[in-house]
Amino acid sequence: MIDFQKLFKHSVFLLLTTGFLIGLNFPLGKLAGDAGVSPIVWAFIISLGALMVLLPLLIAHGTFSFLSAGEAGYAIVSGLITFVSAPLLVFFLIPRTGSGYIGLMFAMSPVFTLALSLLFRIKAPDKLGILGIAIGFVGAGLVAFSRQSGREEVELIWILAALLIPMTLACGNIYRTLAWPENLSPDNLAFWSHLFSAAILLVLVVMSDGLSAFVRLSGVTTPALFQILVGGLTFPVYFRLQYYGGPVLLSQIGYVGAAVALIAATLFLGETYNATTWAGAGIIALAIGITIMAQRARK
Repeated sequence: MIDFQKLFKHSVFLLLTTGFLIGLNFPLGKLAGDAGVSPIVWAFIISLGALMVLLPLLIAHGTFSFLSAGEAGYAIVSGLITFVSAPLLVFFLIPRTGSGYIGLMFAMSPVFTLALSLLFRIKAPDKLGILGIAIGFVGAGLVAFSRQSGREEVELIWILAALLIPMTLACGNIYRTLAWPENLSPDNLAFWSHLFSAAILLVLVVMSDGLSAFVRLSGVTTPALFQILVGGLTFPVYFRLQYYGGPVLLSQIGYVGAAVALIAATLFLGETYNATTWAGAGIIALAIGITIMAQRARK
């Protein structure tokens, strides 16, 4: 019989599961964008899904708890960095740089996280783990540039601005590790971080387009429901991966997610990709394999 309690503490399982769920966000988000749904509304839907799964889970296990002032500050900062700032940067910059270049910025997140991890003396991966990060970056870069082909030249200011994406993600990864409050479970931290994020995103929706922006969700009811489910399943494992695997391993969910997004878009959206893109996906798969070997070697 499977020991689920032990499984949900296993960093390799958490990496693959979180990356798989993250990868599903991209085709779902594309369907929403094609239907004219505001990116801020869609980001709110993701946080809403997390809340709808986490709150019953916490109550059922009797682990729900209110936060102290310090813990609330942690949840607010965590939510602002990762679940508000990063998505808004992505949504703002994609029209100016192209989705391929933004994909490359996500691929740089493990590199930035590793650099900050060394700077703050957080336990870094061994040589095999670093090799996995480097190979994954090459594969993700190949995927990004193959999808960027044919686009007009991008202004330097937007290329530089896009570097804020991996820096923001890396800062979130490191901050959650350094400031993690004692005696507070990953599920509680995930719930409160998303509660504050959802509140901020709702205010932004009202200020920008008003509540009428939610009307467009009626055109993508099924994808929206799937997005709520995916969001709900993602963050219990996301925060566990942060807790048990550390910030550098967490940052590599982008590699797994990139491969999953390609496969999902091909199977369910009918998209086609050239040989270079699939070669990049193969390199990413190799990097994931090396990362798994590095994690097993550290046991």
